[in-house]
Amino acid sequence: MEHLPTLTCGFGMTLLLSVPAFSIALVLGAIAAIFRVSGIRPLEIVGTVYVETVRNSPLLLILLMLIFGFPDIGITLSLEVAVIVGLGLYSGTFVCETIRSGINSVDVGLVEAARASGLTTRAVIGEVLLPLSLRTMIPPLATVFITTVLSSALAAAVGVAELTGETRAYNLETAQPFIAFGVAAAGYLLINLTIGWLSARSERALKVVR
Repeated sequence: MEHLPTLTCGFGMTLLLSVPAFSIALVLGAIAAIFRVSGIRPLEIVGTVYVETVRNSPLLLILLMLIFGFPDIGITLSLEVAVIVGLGLYSGTFVCETIRSGINSVDVGLVEAARASGLTTRAVIGEVLLPLSLRTMIPPLATVFITTVLSSALAAAVGVAELTGETRAYNLETAQPFIAFGVAAAGYLLINLTIGWLSARSERALKVVR
């Protein structure tokens, strides 16, 4: 109980890293997905290069590049900001593939009908593809969010005192690994069960609307 405030701060830091990172991932992933289904070759190349380059790089390597490599080109980020940006870039690739798969699941006939009615490519994507595919995207997007939360534990490796980092420090001080890492596991479980619950509620709400 004496260490509870410190562990609570670590829990809060995990949320402060994960939520903004997933927000960045949603924006980057949506843009990259639109690029990849746009039919415009230069945009398709940009989206593909981003996804294939970042997705096939270790997340820790990306974090180290942001923290230690970027200062060489005049860009210095705090540890927390670097972790948020790195997580956002990395998770954005999986968001992109989730959205792209959802868009591709829409009946081609509906897309052709929308184009035949005179809608522009932007309107087809924004008014037809994304709304129709949104419900099918919610569960996999929730999975990406959960993965982002779990991946934030790597922040401890670069010196950010989030839940895993604070738990490790607690264990070094008290030599009680079962309690220490059990508390950490409970913290991650609480966050991810909440994400799963919100995902299920959102999916049911969209089903009612449709």
